[in-house]
Amino acid sequence: MKVGTDGTLLGAWARVYAKEPRILDIGTGTGLIALMMAQRYPQATVVGIDIDMNAVLQAQENIAASPFADRIMINREDATKLFDKEGFDAIVCNPPYFVDSLICPGEQRTLARHAITLNYNTLIRSARNLLKNDGCLSIIIPIENKEDIDSAVAFEGLFVTRICQIKTTPNKLPKRLLIEIKKTPASDVDFREEILESSPGMRSDWYREITKEFYIK
Repeated sequence: MKVGTDGTLLGAWARVYAKEPRILDIGTGTGLIALMMAQRYPQATVVGIDIDMNAVLQAQENIAASPFADRIMINREDATKLFDKEGFDAIVCNPPYFVDSLICPGEQRTLARHAITLNYNTLIRSARNLLKNDGCLSIIIPIENKEDIDSAVAFEGLFVTRICQIKTTPNKLPKRLLIEIKKTPASDVDFREEILESSPGMRSDWYREITKEFYIK
């Protein structure tokens, strides 16, 4: 899978609140988000996991070529079977986003794009088990899947604490949601709406600002 806007948005938006955090990237793919989190948080150690061995090998190659190789570990793991007694301060995940749609040909592409092995219920349950009590899960989803996430979050006794609604351009309807989830509720959910392009092909001030450390141009 190629690097996409969703992964870039999540890697630039997700927050970590601990001073020396342990971060887990579920479904790491190319390792993009793991690399971004390591760059943003110099005191962090990052673990990226994926069930697809080809993705793991690609991510390992990308990590090895980066300045953050000593702080990122990439493993072939299933998030639903992962056990970590220490727990993570933050989990990031760009989950499969086709919930009820035709399965695309090719096993690797199917695993990456369809919620078969990691649906929202299993993702939220896994995050609850792997997070420290004050940790947070950050995800990006299509806006039409919000009810599924809300249901899974409520079922696991977790709470949405921050939401960023993303529009491609000012005149279009929102397409994506960036969501932060914690074990304890916020006194007031931080809700914002942002746009990616102020006009076609022109990044908005917000998008340019949060990604300025990652784009070459």
